[in-house]
Amino acid sequence: MVRGLSGACAAVMLMLAAQSAAASPSVYTTAPDEPRAVTVQGVADGRADDSAAIQQAIDRAAAKGGGGIVFLPQGTYRITRTLFLWPGVRIFGVGAQRPVILLGKNTPGFQKGVAHMLMFTGARRQTDKDTPPAAFPPAGSVPFDKNIADANPGTFYSALGNIDFRIMDGNPAATAIRFHSAQHSFVSHVDFDLGTALAGLYHVANEAEDLHFKGGRYGILAEKPSPAWGFALVDATFEGQRDAAIREHEAGLTMVNVAFKNVPVGIEIDRGYGDWLWGQDLRFENVSKAGVIISNEKNVYTQVGFQNVVASRTPTFARFRESGRTVAGKGTAYRVAAFTHGLTLPGEGRIGEYKTNTQIEAIGALPAPFAPAIRPLPPVSDWVSVRTLGAKGDDKTDDTAAIQKAIDSHRVVYLPAGFYRVSDTLRLKPDTVLLGLHPSLTQIVLPDGTPAWQGVGAPKALVESASGGDAIVAGIGLDTQGANPRATALLWKAGANSMVNDVKFQGGHGTDRFDGTRVVPYNNNATGDPDAARRWAGQYASLWVTEGGGGTFANVWSPSTFGHPGIYVSDTQTPGRIIQASVEHHVRSEFALNRVANWELLAPQTEGEAGESGDAVALEIRNSRNILVANFHGYRVTRTRKPAPAAVTVYNSQDIRFRNVHVNGESGLGTCDENGCATFLRLTKFPFENSIRDVTHGIDTREREFAVLDIPAKPDPVKPSTFQNGKVTQLADGFYSAGGGAVDAQGRLYFIDRFFQRIWRWSDAGKLEMVRDATLDPVNLTIDKSGDLLVLSSYGRNGTVYSVKPDAPDSQISVIPATPVATGSTTVLPVNWWINGEFKDQIDPKTYEFTTLAEMFTREMGKAKLHEYVSPDGSVALPAFRTFAQGPADHRGLRFSDSLDSYGFIQGRPGDRLFITNGSENRTYSGLVGAGGAITDLKPFADRGGEGVATDAEGRVYVANGQVFVYSSNGQEIGRIDVPERPLQILFGGPDRKTLFILSHHGLYAWRAQ
Repeated sequence: MVRGLSGACAAVMLMLAAQSAAASPSVYTTAPDEPRAVTVQGVADGRADDSAAIQQAIDRAAAKGGGGIVFLPQGTYRITRTLFLWPGVRIFGVGAQRPVILLGKNTPGFQKGVAHMLMFTGARRQTDKDTPPAAFPPAGSVPFDKNIADANPGTFYSALGNIDFRIMDGNPAATAIRFHSAQHSFVSHVDFDLGTALAGLYHVANEAEDLHFKGGRYGILAEKPSPAWGFALVDATFEGQRDAAIREHEAGLTMVNVAFKNVPVGIEIDRGYGDWLWGQDLRFENVSKAGVIISNEKNVYTQVGFQNVVASRTPTFARFRESGRTVAGKGTAYRVAAFTHGLTLPGEGRIGEYKTNTQIEAIGALPAPFAPAIRPLPPVSDWVSVRTLGAKGDDKTDDTAAIQKAIDSHRVVYLPAGFYRVSDTLRLKPDTVLLGLHPSLTQIVLPDGTPAWQGVGAPKALVESASGGDAIVAGIGLDTQGANPRATALLWKAGANSMVNDVKFQGGHGTDRFDGTRVVPYNNNATGDPDAARRWAGQYASLWVTEGGGGTFANVWSPSTFGHPGIYVSDTQTPGRIIQASVEHHVRSEFALNRVANWELLAPQTEGEAGESGDAVALEIRNSRNILVANFHGYRVTRTRKPAPAAVTVYNSQDIRFRNVHVNGESGLGTCDENGCATFLRLTKFPFENSIRDVTHGIDTREREFAVLDIPAKPDPVKPSTFQNGKVTQLADGFYSAGGGAVDAQGRLYFIDRFFQRIWRWSDAGKLEMVRDATLDPVNLTIDKSGDLLVLSSYGRNGTVYSVKPDAPDSQISVIPATPVATGSTTVLPVNWWINGEFKDQIDPKTYEFTTLAEMFTREMGKAKLHEYVSPDGSVALPAFRTFAQGPADHRGLRFSDSLDSYGFIQGRPGDRLFITNGSENRTYSGLVGAGGAITDLKPFADRGGEGVATDAEGRVYVANGQVFVYSSNGQEIGRIDVPERPLQILFGGPDRKTLFILSHHGLYAWRAQ
């Protein structure tokens, strides 16, 4: 017995000592010289309750504005309640041994449901007084606190590193970290000793590296990240989980150098869901049931790929949940050179088929483990603070000379928190390591109008690496401001072993000032910077890799609207790898490659903003070869009001391998208003129309969700397809954003051009006629039995519905109030829907099962509305769908509802069976119309569901999803109609109702069977 301790306490201490000896080495063996850091003042003996001490330190760091830095000294910190990591706060363990946060045996509150030791959170209501109530406060806080908001799309910079977690027995509901966040967050250098607990990470975000999970029901248990970005897991191991190492859905999971050992399942995708799952350099040892369990195998959102995987004693590499189909390994040990499953495109411009492709071969024995993908940083003892060499970091002093002197005289240079103004390029040596701990609090800033960066000339860097070498830049922000036209923030020419990690290119969204306040990046109508002298896209690239540069680029955030593009790689064949980069808000392109070979883009995520990115492409590839793009997410924000042709443009390039492509334009929202709290998926009608445009060969790829596409030097020509020898004819063009169409009793088509706020009519007799031209914000319309138009407008808090007579004087308009639902009218319904549960945990705390997308869809569609808008003649009624408002109630505000978001309407009487599409599943359903717009008895019809659906007199069903797919009445695909532009709304009209009208953004087309 240890002197002075009871037998029980002595046993605990001996156990902790033994486990500590086997723990991973500490990354920060001493505390960095960081004046801004708050150090936890806890007992750290594994017995005293240190919850309050840790939380107090986090609170103090957050109170300084803009986030903060917390140091947790070595020791064992027992906690009894959930710790809240506020936005922008980073907590690091320091000391010769990693500190441990311990959950003792049978800690109250951690026995049922899901209960978190530490949570990444959203805004802090105690200090952020303008913060609205949390719509859906996570249930996992112990004790539960309804004022705690989950991390959200505006949660930046939060991080945890070099701290281990240990969960003792008797806490079956416990998770170590609820890791929800948006850009530039991470969890790194953590050992999770989980015992009988639920999981190490619940929810995931952004990037994690050097994590090691032992025990637990799961190592990681994850739903869709916030705000639906991907998650990169690098240099991780899993061992001894009871059910699966990773259980997840829609996590956008990208894995590099991850090992699974002594588990029944490596990765399990939840029932009823898919994922964009990519893994390379993986290792499976003694995995008894399956390396991966794949669900929803015939769904576009199921995209699974692996490259360079080795396995032993893993008899089944892949198992498909619904069909029971398996992909077996080969022998006791084998290598998976490649595995893909999902919608596979045979070539550019082609429609995909669901396929599973494998390249598996037996090997004699497992090779040695793969080398780490992320290089370790030098020990803190080597770090030299620029403050000791005269730099001030006070956002006033010119620190150029002091920082350059530090670089010239020391290999490892540390920048404590501060804003370091410079007036000339900082030039790195081949082996320089330039470090910070927080890229928002530690910034190198180029003041506007700095003389050396003015005028026309070659790019001049803020920071420039030497050619070749193995330099590292990590943990800092680089800001070239907006009035320095020759600026590029980081000019990178270092070699294949170099690294850029955790670097933010400041400017635009998420940029904080020296005092911690957030920069507002827009003027009053979001068409430019508040200072007109700061020109969008008026500088060179924020990150420019060129002249033989290469290396690893991990957890990079590049949203400066002033740079063009956000990341540019040119003129290099040196291998390079990007692992999780958020590149956003640029004017012409987000990523660009030119004359590049031998690069991998893993989990690149882009976001086109409404104000600046209306004409931007997400990724531009020119004159390049041997490029892998995996788990690509090309997103345009829900505020977008302008079409764009393609997410990716390719010029004169070959051997470009796309694996898992996700191009979309919707985003979840958890919100509270006068109608209560709800989760609603906001839609734009303007995601990229095509995923890829091969400009050289004039080929558009319409599929926006797919698993496999290879681009060769000379693609095969694409032959258009048509159904029943029909012919597609263009009737009219030149529209900006056509949609919201309806057909009257004579078969005439009415539709809206939303941007110009015009209502058009097409008929064989009158051709194209303008019916109305007025600023009444029309979005969708339908037609009553009298031939009058019932128009849904986006103006007003809940939108507005009005009626006009097509050929009456332009001054005639009848605004229609919402009235209680009555019976007898034909119901008007959206044709396309999008329903999911983002920002509200969908886990059942008793069964640990997740509500599926199909279940959510069925539940929401079955709800009747209480009010409706009835046409003047009483023949049709539009249910009053709940409207979610953002901004003022006038034209400046944004409005989202199922009826506003739809590309068009359909009509049905109670008891009619209609066809509708659910975009969140990409499926077409049929259902029965009920009172108040409810749709019940939903039945899946087809594994495609896009922007529009229509039926003909013979009962055939036509679905617009990149092209127009034709199905028999029993759901069998029987043909396809290829259209020159992406079809959005389709509906039958003409005098005999046999003309299929096809609306694209810019054109009106018609198809008739021959």
